[in-house]
Amino acid sequence: MSLFLAKRLITLIATLAGTSVVVFLVLEVLPGNAAQVLMGPDASPEAVAALAQKLGLDRPAIERYGHWIAGMLHGDLGLSYAYSTPVGELVRERLALTVPLALMAMTLTTLLALAAGIYAASRHNKPGDVGVMALTQIGIAIPNFWFAILLILLFSVHLKWFSAGGFPGWEEGILPGLRALMLPALSLAVVQAAILARITRSSVLEVLREDFVRTARAKGVSQRGALWGHVLRNALIPVITVMGLQFAELLAGTIVVESVFYLPGLGRLIFQSIANRDLIVVRNCVMLLAAMVVIVNFAVDVLYAVIDPRVKAADL
Repeated sequence: MSLFLAKRLITLIATLAGTSVVVFLVLEVLPGNAAQVLMGPDASPEAVAALAQKLGLDRPAIERYGHWIAGMLHGDLGLSYAYSTPVGELVRERLALTVPLALMAMTLTTLLALAAGIYAASRHNKPGDVGVMALTQIGIAIPNFWFAILLILLFSVHLKWFSAGGFPGWEEGILPGLRALMLPALSLAVVQAAILARITRSSVLEVLREDFVRTARAKGVSQRGALWGHVLRNALIPVITVMGLQFAELLAGTIVVESVFYLPGLGRLIFQSIANRDLIVVRNCVMLLAAMVVIVNFAVDVLYAVIDPRVKAADL
């Protein structure tokens, strides 16, 4: 197990290092001048040059890259050009909303998808299976921002159960905060749950056809007992793969839903920073999201080995 983890850790570190280089180079080649944007179009060249020097934009790229990496390793993400606030403080404030939103959406996705997928697989080619598959097809086809608008019209405008947008802050209490995130989380979860439900159904059906399941049934194990005692654990490997990818996507892809519900999350911070040419915020936020994706994938790999030791054995 230690060798398995060591290989995964080396891969994780190498991936993060390569990602940092790509993120830095991509932002370096973007057109425009951050100092010029901050000073305005009427600023004199001398003033723009002075601000660029103050921000360190006149230094060689390799020096700025080294300074950025050293700062991240010491927990210093620098100062935002546009907000004149430490980037770490900005990111922490926005993560306090984005991470709970992604967790809520992933929880709803998992509950809906596993229930629908297992139900459909246990009723293969029956009306229940056909109905679930039809609903999942509709769920995949619906854009989450359009579904978010429908939720606002139903639950905020007509029923007045939830607010149409905004976030009160966690200092107002956990329940008001969770209530404000319920509709955004549901709008994110619908599409993801539809995808995951179809994969769960396919995986469960594949395992149901295995010889050990037929043997268990021949020994008198009920269909429900075989499903929960033998099938589900063996069917989880592809399901967990998709769940890991979906959670990473939820962390990185909430910008549209955050805009619809006017939530001050990390996605909106990135969008605003791109508009302001606040490259130091964009760079750190993108690197953070990339790191989250890599770490989630690492956690999924470790979970593979826990669920199915054959994965670990094949990798050694």
